[in-house]
Amino acid sequence: MSLSAYEVRERLIDRYGRVPVPKISFEFFPPKTEKAESALWKSVEKLGRLSPQFVSVTYGADGSTRDRTHQIVEHLSAKADLNTMPHLTCVGASRDEIDQIADEYWAMGVRRIMALRGDPAEGAGSQYQPTPGGYAYASDLVAGLARRHPFELAVAAYPEVHPEAPSSLFDLENLKRKFDQGASLAVTQYFFDTESFLRFRDRCVLAGIEQPIIPGILPVTNFATTQRFSAACGTRVPGWMAQAFDGLDDDPTTRNLIAANIAIEQVLALQAEGVEEFHFYTLNRAELCYAVAHALGVRGTPGSETKVSVEKNISL
Repeated sequence: MSLSAYEVRERLIDRYGRVPVPKISFEFFPPKTEKAESALWKSVEKLGRLSPQFVSVTYGADGSTRDRTHQIVEHLSAKADLNTMPHLTCVGASRDEIDQIADEYWAMGVRRIMALRGDPAEGAGSQYQPTPGGYAYASDLVAGLARRHPFELAVAAYPEVHPEAPSSLFDLENLKRKFDQGASLAVTQYFFDTESFLRFRDRCVLAGIEQPIIPGILPVTNFATTQRFSAACGTRVPGWMAQAFDGLDDDPTTRNLIAANIAIEQVLALQAEGVEEFHFYTLNRAELCYAVAHALGVRGTPGSETKVSVEKNISL
């Protein structure tokens, strides 16, 4: 007999102890088709009912979705009562262009920005090269944005080390540099090995980092895709996960149940270690993240329903 996500949560609470309802946030990305856009707004509406601390909107790996990101943020700011945090990268733009974007965000009421280096532009090869006349690295971008407006600036952190970093020490020093330049919190790359985050958190404390480190959680919708992406971004996929999802390519119901249970256990295990806030990578799909959050006790506040129209409003 299969267990519901709620029943699994109760059994896990018996193992880890009863913990407070966690604080949560969600990440969305700009859609490429009208169908995907409709799915995005429906996901925003459903997950917005949970009163997230903020929602982030990605920028595209090489800055390619800049205009669509801006339109989504503008729409969320105008029509949904959500604290919106757009991503902003160093790739493919001068300092003046980035400063202008920051000014526009400030004018529309945005007070949080995720400041990232970004990945090489398509066709530029695998090696990152700073844009001439632009901000070279995330720490430079953080410093520039902090001078521009009093944003709350978030940055990326990598519990299992950034794939381009020559060492874990180099990666940690780079994170501290971003905080020293004005960042106030970090959101991690997703991970499946809970111990890797806890070890990373300990190293941050020893390095003198006192700002919040929010773990990124990815409920797995497609295991094969997750494996490919994880190999590229340096996230280890434990062997037990492959066994858990084996043979379920044509069984989405069981696959989603397992994915939800894995995410619930991961959050509860981290809560037992004192972690209070979590950032969910939604892949623009609400069902799994909503189920996980609900099982964790997240209900939002009365009257918190997010109202967003789903008519076409992004230039695709």
